[in-house]
Formats: sequence, C-alpha cells, structure tokens
Amino acid sequence: MMKSLMIAGMGGFVGTAFRFAISRYIQIHTPTVFPWGTFIVNILGSLLTGFVFGLTGKGEWLSPEFRIFLTVGICGGFTTFSALTDDAFLLLQSREWLRFIMYASLSFTLGLVAVYIGRMTIKLV
Repeated sequence: MMKSLMIAGMGGFVGTAFRFAISRYIQIHTPTVFPWGTFIVNILGSLLTGFVFGLTGKGEWLSPEFRIFLTVGICGGFTTFSALTDDAFLLLQSREWLRFIMYASLSFTLGLVAVYIGRMTIKLV
C-alpha cells in the first residue's frame, strides 16, 4: 500500500506541475473570461486517461504500478474537477450564464468524447 501511495504521489506531482504550467500559459495567452486553461487541460487529461485505460484493456502492456502512476498520479494531478467547479462558480458569480452553461456542458461532453476516442484509438492499435 505504501509503495502504491508513493507511486501515485510522484505521478500527482508531475501531473499537477503540467496542469499548472499548461493552464497558466493558455490563460495568459487567451485573454477572455472563459476559463480556457482548465477547459483544455481537462479535455487533454480525459484523452490521456482514455489512452491509458485503453492500453490496460489490451493486456499486460502496463504494470499495475505504472498504471497507478499514470492514472491516479499524472492524470489525477493533471485534471481536477475542483478546478473545473471553481471556474464554473466564478462564471456563475459573475452572472455569465451562457458561458457557464457552455463551459459546464462542453467540459463534460467533450471529456466523455475524448475518453472514448482514447480508448478506441488504443483498440485499433
């Protein structure tokens, strides 16, 4: 258990650092109220999650430890629902109703589509 916790924690550090860097870069270079940084990170993270779980479903491509590192660690640190809901709350607080609806519905729908694409892409390989 302790080994798995350390593996997940190391992956979480990597994922969190990537999320911060990518989200911040996008938000700085996209001057808008819409939270593009978190939105894009969540979609990319969903795609990566689909790839990883797709590989896991193909047999022994990934060791259990490496799967924990990638899914729980990197993907878990990279995509955070808490960041999504905080951005959604800020849109609501600003009375940006249309942007809130777009952000919430597109994040969920495109996240599902990205997971599906990731899984299907790996299935074809």
